[in-house]
Amino acid sequence: MVNIEGGEAVPGIERRRETEQGRAAETKHTRRPRCPYHRSRETRSSSPRWPAPAWPTTARPRTSRPAPASRRRAGVLKPGSAAIIAIIMGEYFVRAIIGAEAETINPWINKAVALVGIFAVTFLNCVSTRVGTRVNDFLMFLKFVALIGVTVVGIVVAVTGLSFKGPASSEWKSHDWFAGTSSDPSNWAIALYAGLWAYDGWDNTNYVVGEFRNPSRDLPRVIHTAMPLVILSYVLANVSYFLVLPLASINASNTVAVMFGSKVFGPPGALVFALIVSASCFGALNSSTFTASRLIYVAGKEGYIPDIFGRLGVGSGSGSLDSDHGLSTQRSRSWLSKKFRTCFGDEDAGLFFTPVYALLLNAVLTSGYCIVGEFSTLVTFYGVAGYTFYFVTVLGLIVLRVKEPHLERPYKTWIATPIIFCCVSLFLLSRAVFAQPLQTMLVVAFVAAGVPVYFWRIRGRDRSVRRRNGDAGDAEKPWWRFWS
Repeated sequence: MVNIEGGEAVPGIERRRETEQGRAAETKHTRRPRCPYHRSRETRSSSPRWPAPAWPTTARPRTSRPAPASRRRAGVLKPGSAAIIAIIMGEYFVRAIIGAEAETINPWINKAVALVGIFAVTFLNCVSTRVGTRVNDFLMFLKFVALIGVTVVGIVVAVTGLSFKGPASSEWKSHDWFAGTSSDPSNWAIALYAGLWAYDGWDNTNYVVGEFRNPSRDLPRVIHTAMPLVILSYVLANVSYFLVLPLASINASNTVAVMFGSKVFGPPGALVFALIVSASCFGALNSSTFTASRLIYVAGKEGYIPDIFGRLGVGSGSGSLDSDHGLSTQRSRSWLSKKFRTCFGDEDAGLFFTPVYALLLNAVLTSGYCIVGEFSTLVTFYGVAGYTFYFVTVLGLIVLRVKEPHLERPYKTWIATPIIFCCVSLFLLSRAVFAQPLQTMLVVAFVAAGVPVYFWRIRGRDRSVRRRNGDAGDAEKPWWRFWS
């Protein structure tokens, strides 16, 4: 939500307006492809790259540093979060297959299942955009049905006291919920990282909002409906867990949903809930992979990372699709091949005309985090890294409000929101230094490693572009006066 202020999250809005008339004229002579990536030979010359930057090169806000931000998100945040989701998916899937003995088996079995899930969603998104989005839509529907089911079942069991394994827990009526809690603010920060990670993903829309037909109208609708709905669903599901299960059992298990299903419905319930949670995690992993590939693709197109990751499809000729060749090969295909292409391929672009190299890079990074990390360490590392970047991003939003008050903003957030967000993020980061110094130092080292690359490759190029376009104000300023 906050990235919209500077325009970073609305790729292609400026360029789309400039080429609207040109595109309309060309469609009279050329069949206009509808795939978000594909442009035919005739339309490539006048159409913007997809997704194009949100501002022209000469109009980029001075406070924006998209190159370091894109590398940090592509290298830490997106694959780190996906690795956590994959580990949870592996734990629940193994629990569904093996049963209660899954708590004592080798954790590498869980990680092996997680790796299979990572490469499965990567393959689905490589096939076509249509396949990835259809899988995501189905699993999202399944997730909300499961959350509603958990809420209703928990309330019914709490009211009636009936379940498969005897009466439901009544501990919630008399238990002192603040007994034994820590008074150390550093521990509060670590606990908040775990809780906030459960709600993370609120920024995923920013990476695909360039495909919205009307971002100024649709983005506020998404934010104001999706966030309250997710919060309400998760809170009600957790309340249901506490209504049915004792606190000690919840604290002792990594698969609370399985315990809930076993308590209410017996072994069949444990199996069903384990499979539902595993499928839900698979859907979340698919969504994260979908948005991460778009981020890496744009970073490759803009030159922030090697340009191979900004290509579409596979092979040396990837990134373009000859419309005449596409029509001739389509005529020569069999009926079954055409049917398969129609059902699973993107319209006009077909199969495997997606950011394959970006998807593979994301899969490799996610697999690496999954192999070397555990759930608790990854959550803390991701929390420290994520809220470091969130804090800097939102702080840049506030700076833009002061320095460039007349900058075009497709969606303008209430100024109190970023101020409160910065205060909370600063608290989390300051306490994490004392609670988890190792993870904090790793994040600092990663950020520091990207600074020389930025000054070496990106900043010099941007300054030369500004000088060439007659905007030398930034070139005359010393590099260390970045705030002015």
